[in-house]
Amino acid sequence: MNFLELAKSRQSCRSYDKGRYVEPEKIDAILEAARLSPSACNAQPYSLWVCTGSGALKIAEATGGMGMNKFAKDAPVMIVISEAPYNATAKIGAKVKHNDYRSIDIGILSAYITAEAESQGLGSCIIGWFDNAKICEAIGRDVTVRLVISIGYAKDEVKREKRRKPLSELVSFVTGDDKNV
Repeated sequence: MNFLELAKSRQSCRSYDKGRYVEPEKIDAILEAARLSPSACNAQPYSLWVCTGSGALKIAEATGGMGMNKFAKDAPVMIVISEAPYNATAKIGAKVKHNDYRSIDIGILSAYITAEAESQGLGSCIIGWFDNAKICEAIGRDVTVRLVISIGYAKDEVKREKRRKPLSELVSFVTGDDKNV
């Protein structure tokens, strides 16, 4: 599958087959894709915790509340992504340019994780609703959690039609004298 086919196929999974575990080699492939994801100054300003079994259930419970993310309890793998310090170069660049490169890098990381999960035949969902304190307790660390990604085999593999804005609402072209575009 080429990248555009992968992008068209990948969707947020909100119904996992809770009786089907994810093979370690598929988790390894996802983590290798994460390791290879680009980041500002190659800083990789994040840490990941792969939670399975009762650990995954604790993380799923921390993503609940007010009726949110009920599906997460059935996901056999939960990846917690926390913010970590920049390296010196990225720290200077962020300060000088007033840009939060960590958030950008974590977004790219999440895209790589979910794309590789899709290529491995797995469903995934990026979760931004969670209780930071409960997750810290579950992983045994005091960190700033930025995202949680649920991963597992989809219970229902029906692909939904993607509803996206047309390119005309998203893209503008600026051309110079060269007229290459």
